[in-house]
Amino acid sequence: MMALRYLPWLICVLASVLLALVVQRWPHTLWPALLFATASFVGLIDLLQRRHNLRRNYPLTARLRWLFEAIRPELRQYLFESETDGRPFSREQRSLVYERAKNDNDKQPFGTLQDVYAADYEWINHSTTPHDKSDQPFRIDVGGDECTQPYSASIFNISAMSFGSLSANAIRALNRGAQLGQFYHDTGEGGVSPYHLEHGGDLVWELGSGYFGCRNAQGRFDPARFADVAAHPQVRMIEIKLSQGAKPGHGGVLPGSKVNHEIARTRGIPVGQDCISPACHSAFSNPLELMQFIARVRELSGGKPVGIKLCIGHTSEFMCMVKAMLESAIVPDFIVIDGAEGGTGAAPLELTNHVGTPLREGLVLAQNVLVGAGLRDRLHLAAAGKITSASRLAINLALGADWCNAARGFMFAIGCVQSLSCHTDRCPTGVATQDRWRQRALNVTDKAERVHNYHRHTVNALIEIIASAGLDHPQALSPRHLYRRNGPGQVASAAAFYEWLQPGELLAEPRANWQTAWSAARADRFVML
Repeated sequence: MMALRYLPWLICVLASVLLALVVQRWPHTLWPALLFATASFVGLIDLLQRRHNLRRNYPLTARLRWLFEAIRPELRQYLFESETDGRPFSREQRSLVYERAKNDNDKQPFGTLQDVYAADYEWINHSTTPHDKSDQPFRIDVGGDECTQPYSASIFNISAMSFGSLSANAIRALNRGAQLGQFYHDTGEGGVSPYHLEHGGDLVWELGSGYFGCRNAQGRFDPARFADVAAHPQVRMIEIKLSQGAKPGHGGVLPGSKVNHEIARTRGIPVGQDCISPACHSAFSNPLELMQFIARVRELSGGKPVGIKLCIGHTSEFMCMVKAMLESAIVPDFIVIDGAEGGTGAAPLELTNHVGTPLREGLVLAQNVLVGAGLRDRLHLAAAGKITSASRLAINLALGADWCNAARGFMFAIGCVQSLSCHTDRCPTGVATQDRWRQRALNVTDKAERVHNYHRHTVNALIEIIASAGLDHPQALSPRHLYRRNGPGQVASAAAFYEWLQPGELLAEPRANWQTAWSAARADRFVML
C-alpha cells in the first residue's frame, strides 16, 4: 500500500531521470524533462514537510486537494469532506473548525450561511442592553462534598476517543492542545496510554465495560490496578461509561489488526486479537449497585470527581438511577449525556442511525428528571454529540448543560478529512491508524497548536454570544433565551416548546405524563416501559 501511495511521485522521478538521459540526443524532450523534474521536486517537498498530513502521506497527488481549495474554497466541502452515518456535517460547522484551528479569519461575508426562513430555524435572542465581553475564563467547579480533589473544568472539552482507535500522534496532539488551552481530554474507554501522559494535559479517564487499564485476567474490574492509575496527577476525573450515543447498548470493537503491543499493554489484552467490549458492566447489575460502584471508584481514586456517561434510552431506566441516588444518598459528581448523533467506526450502521435518543431530547429529559427529583443542584450535567461551534454550545447550555464535549471537531483540527477508513488502519492523515509510517505525517507540535486555536476561538465566540444576550456567564442561559420556528407563523422559546418540571415535582405530585414511568421506576432493578 505504501508503494501505491508514492507511485505517482515515483513515476515522475523515474520519468525525469530517463528524459534527462536522452535530452542531448532528442532536445525536444527538454520541456517534458523539466516538467517531470519539477513534479519530482514538489513531491520531495511534500515528503519532507511536516505541516500537512495528506501531502506527507500522499506526495504530489494530495496537491489536487490544495489546488481546488486555492481556486475555490467551497469545493473543499463538497469534494473532499463526505457525509458521516448518512447525516451531513454542515458547511458552517466544518468551515468554522478548519478556519479556527488554522487561526484563519472565521468571519463570513454576505451574511448568514443559514436559511433564516427554514421551518426549523433556531436562534439565541440578544439583548437591547448587551454586556461587555467577559475577560474571565468560563470554568465549572466539579465535585461534591464527598470529593477531596475537586476539578475546575472548561466549558468546552475533548470528548472520548481511545488510543487504539486513534494513533499515538493523534493522542499526543490532542493532549498537548488540551494542556495549552487548560481544558480536559477524555481518554475514551481504551485506557490511559503513555501518550496521554507525555504533555501533561488534564485527563478524564473513561471506564467502559471492558475496564481497560484496570482489568484482571477475566476482564473484570481490578481495584488495585485502578487505584494505581487513578492516582496519577493528570487523571482529574473518572467517567463510568454506561453507553455511547453512536452505539448505545453495543460494546466497542477494535479490530485485531490495530491491536499492537502498545495497545495490548495499555488495555491489558492479547496482541493481534479483536478487542470487544461487553455490552454490559460486570461490576454492577442494578441502579443501587451502580451508585455503590460510583462511591467505591471515588474512594479508590483518592476523592476525585466521578460521573457517568450515557445515551438516554428508556425514560424509566434513567429514573431508576435517579431513585437509586435518592435511596442510597450517593450522587455522581456529573452526568454526561451523549447524543445518538455522535460518530463511531465500531458499530453496525443500522444501530448507529436508528438506536438511541438524540442529544437534545436526552438532555432535556435528564434535566427534567434531575430537577423533578430535587437533585439537579447536587451534580453537573454535560452534553456531547456533534457540537463544533459556539452556537451549538450555547443551545445545549440553554437546555441545561453545564459544559460540552466534542470529538469530531477536534479530530478535524488535527487533520481528519472523514475518509471513512478508520476501521481499515489505512487512515490517509495518520489520525486513526496504528501504521507508524502513516501516522508520522501527523505533526504533533503543529496539530496541538491547532487544537488549542480551535478551542480558544470557539470559547471566545461563546463569550460574544453570552455578552450579546446581556448575560455574564453561560450558566445564566436558560430555555427562554433559545427560540425556534416550528412552522409558518409559529415561533416559540424552548421554555414553551419543551415541558419543564419544577424542583421536587416528581417527589410530590408528578404530572400525568410523567407519573407512569416515575411510579414504575425502582432503585433495585432497571425497569423498562
